[in-house]
Amino acid sequence: QVQLVESGGGSVQSGGSLRLSCAFSGNFFTFYTMNWYRQAPGKQRELVATLTPSAETTYADAVQGRFTISRDNYQNTYLQMNSLNLADTAVYYCNAVWRAHDYWGQGTQVTVSS
Repeated sequence: QVQLVESGGGSVQSGGSLRLSCAFSGNFFTFYTMNWYRQAPGKQRELVATLTPSAETTYADAVQGRFTISRDNYQNTYLQMNSLNLADTAVYYCNAVWRAHDYWGQGTQVTVSS
């Protein structure tokens, strides 16, 4: 069984930065594609960034050039968020996918203020 725990959310002013972390507990971490999603109030959950086992990354147009997804050798996945703006305010979720396995974290709140 896999567990994902996000951390690093908080409040930041527009133009600021935050780094989210996702701690993966379980086996076969390197086989998983890791995703970051976000859900703003009244909106659908949207995919923000993806990191495949072969280290390929993709980003939503809204965050391209500002956000960076990465992983380390200790089963952590990160989302570095720079130049944050009001539209980035949301609950951010970590997601791990491999074959039929699909796991989610509990989410971490990011609030950007002017």
